[in-house]
Amino acid sequence: MAYSSQGSCRLLSSCGVLGCCHNSTKGPTVERGKIVSKVPATTTSVLVLTVWLTVILSGLAHTKETELVSVGIRGGINSETLGIPPTEKEDFEQYDVFAVIGTPWSWDFPSSGWDIRFMFNVAAGTLRAAGDSGFIGELGPGFAFTKSSWRLTFDIGGGPAYLSEEKYGRQDIGGPVQIIGHGGLTYHLPWNVSAGYRFHHMSDASMYGSNNRGVDLHMLELSYRF
Repeated sequence: MAYSSQGSCRLLSSCGVLGCCHNSTKGPTVERGKIVSKVPATTTSVLVLTVWLTVILSGLAHTKETELVSVGIRGGINSETLGIPPTEKEDFEQYDVFAVIGTPWSWDFPSSGWDIRFMFNVAAGTLRAAGDSGFIGELGPGFAFTKSSWRLTFDIGGGPAYLSEEKYGRQDIGGPVQIIGHGGLTYHLPWNVSAGYRFHHMSDASMYGSNNRGVDLHMLELSYRF
């Protein structure tokens, strides 16, 4: 049985295969697909920077004990103007309880007064928008850069998150597993109390398709440090 080249091309296309389709009169025609990264640039940057700092600074590490560094509460909203495009279709709110766990790896720089520590960030809370609400849980590594004389800590991190709800009004987040990236600033007050700000980016990294949107939040937090 003879098959036409046009039919073969349709079969390849329906199977999702990009290849070479031969036309007996015009010669071979090649279809080329473009590979586009599915991971948002911001999330990729956070994860790459985390790995890079771990490798580069590993030789300077001072071993400490694994310990609970702080616990606290956090809440925030999205912004139509201060976020990563495309913006959200709904107005989002998120409220968390969180804990920061210090790992044994840290780096001290006495001449500058800075110290760096590899942390794990754990959070559980609720995400709300358009009358819908769902559970959100987060777990991920990060780095904390602290200068005691300034009473300041800058931190970055990322990791996976789990959502019990995937649709909030008009916005489809995509699926239950999301990727988190964050950057924050914390000021250490007296009595072991700290107050801070965090930019919180959440996206499905196109794992569930290209029609979904992430959520960017501006969050304020209050914590107690041990």
